[in-house]
Amino acid sequence: MFYKLKVHPDAKENRIVKKTPDSFEIWVKAPAQRGLANAAAIALLAAEIKAEPKRILLVKGAQSPAKIVKVI
Repeated sequence: MFYKLKVHPDAKENRIVKKTPDSFEIWVKAPAQRGLANAAAIALLAAEIKAEPKRILLVKGAQSPAKIVKVI
């Protein structure tokens, strides 16, 4: 299944909001450097959908706030 994410790095708190059944808006404390914000966003998503983080692949948007991930 594919999910659309909008990630906001350098936030004051880690937070996730479900917008539609397949899209989320995620705020992470991690900076947008060296993939830290991406990893933090994937970890939050994994906790939300009850999946292992290693089963979530970043398909599109590695350097963009808008991302598409796939759960395998």
